[in-house]
Amino acid sequence: MRKILYVTGSRAEYGLMQSSLKLIDSDSELDLHIVATGMHLMPEFGNTITDVEHDGFKLHTIDSIYSDDSKEAMAHFAGEFLSKFVDALKKINPDIILLLGDRAEMLSAAVAGAYMSIPVAHIHGGDVSSTVDEMARHAITKLSEIHFAATESSAERIRKMGELPFNIHLVGAPGLDSILNDILPSKEEVFKSLGLNSSEKTVLIVQHPITLEDGKSEEHMRATLEAVKEEGFQVIVVYPNADAGGREMISVIEEYEGTFNIFKSMERSLFLSLMKNSDLIIGNSSSALIEAPSFGTPAVNIGSRQSGREQSDNIIDSGYKKDEIISAIKKALSPEFIKKAEKCENPYGDGKSGERIVKILKEVELGRELLDKKIAY
Repeated sequence: MRKILYVTGSRAEYGLMQSSLKLIDSDSELDLHIVATGMHLMPEFGNTITDVEHDGFKLHTIDSIYSDDSKEAMAHFAGEFLSKFVDALKKINPDIILLLGDRAEMLSAAVAGAYMSIPVAHIHGGDVSSTVDEMARHAITKLSEIHFAATESSAERIRKMGELPFNIHLVGAPGLDSILNDILPSKEEVFKSLGLNSSEKTVLIVQHPITLEDGKSEEHMRATLEAVKEEGFQVIVVYPNADAGGREMISVIEEYEGTFNIFKSMERSLFLSLMKNSDLIIGNSSSALIEAPSFGTPAVNIGSRQSGREQSDNIIDSGYKKDEIISAIKKALSPEFIKKAEKCENPYGDGKSGERIVKILKEVELGRELLDKKIAY
């Protein structure tokens, strides 16, 4: 039986993998372990470790958190987690480390795997965005042996980075599995449970800080919230991540308590149902680009965070200024654009990523040949 160790540090990435992790855990040939850290252990971001505990996986926690709202805290977190993760690896002794995306804990885990000769399987490598996430994601690709690409364009980028073609697997985006295969709560159920009015025009906001734009987080968040306030929508705001500037954004969000519906975190099924049943999604979360197209929900993508990522016809890009956001909102809610969004195709897969990932994790040949990487050109 192969032991698979998945690292999770945030509600967003864990939600994307939840369906795949359940498939791994249920397979008789695989033994799943989870290491949880970072935002999961921070009460100000919803204490989402309870979501991981609820799923009943073999769980290990590493008590590394972001101490404050600075870039230095992000770097300290990466170093502290790396050191503690090495000790966890000695204890758990996995056959494969499984990672998704580009956050600091993923980069640290990939470094540990490389130096400890433990194969790393990386999901969503080859994607394009911006800021430090872009650099971290491609660094993780070079530290990984097994590549689970979400799109053909991402797979091609991994090939161009010199990775061996037979180690690159086009599996799609795992976040679509639960959308296309699970029964989500109805609009009536979700709106009632969250205290929302199902007859009002509803906007869902998820906006994160941009690490390369120092001191702008508060300004950006306020512009977004003022734009939707002026338009008079029923507004749901989900807290940003813990990157530098995240707490600045939270302080702005808290000023709108009582005006908007604010949530530190949200159960995955509720979030997906809200995404499906909202009239519009606003912010800079990848969920608007990867998951929302499956629902045909219009989305206003603000700023540079998702710059370069593949988009469907449900997306309108906007600058950070209030007037720019209002203009994008009006266009997104026009009858012509709503019809266009409803017909959009999702380039990120067919909802069968988990099945493909499980098959490859079971069948990939482990050993020196896999670990002894050479550039392919």
